[in-house]
Amino acid sequence: KPELMNKPVVVLSNNDGCIVSRGDEAKDAGIPMAAPFFESRSLINLHDIAVFSSNYNLYGDLSWRVMETLRMITGKENVEVYSVDEAFVDLSAVPVKELPAMAKKIKETVEKWSGISVSIGVAPTKTLAKLANYIAKKDKKASGCVTVLATRQEQQKALQQTRLGNIWGVGGAYAHKLY
Repeated sequence: KPELMNKPVVVLSNNDGCIVSRGDEAKDAGIPMAAPFFESRSLINLHDIAVFSSNYNLYGDLSWRVMETLRMITGKENVEVYSVDEAFVDLSAVPVKELPAMAKKIKETVEKWSGISVSIGVAPTKTLAKLANYIAKKDKKASGCVTVLATRQEQQKALQQTRLGNIWGVGGAYAHKLY
């Protein structure tokens, strides 16, 4: 539904009990994740937030389109599907100086062919790639939803500017222990 671009949207769980997905605009309106729908109804009405029931067949189809696009761009052997909305792509054959352009090409092609907005994080490890993606999503206007952490200096800066608990694989208890 392209007409909903930049509009607040939430998706509900099975039986429409809880909010399981929120667009940035719904987050900005104060809609909490996993909140019971009935508790957020007044905020939803106040901010004219579009509400949708889960549609797993549609999600599966859209996920397949995105993953297939990644496979076509980079090669089937280079795509590891991590979840319905996430994949790791091996770009180790791409020269470092070409990574930003390649990431931008992947983003634009996926969006054009599937109609799904994506963010891209590029780095030498999965954890750093997740961090790059986190940074890309955090400031979409500045990043264009693409962040490349190719150099050791870029990686260190990104790690220093990120709370431990926001790094993939570091839970609250482990972050506390590391502090």
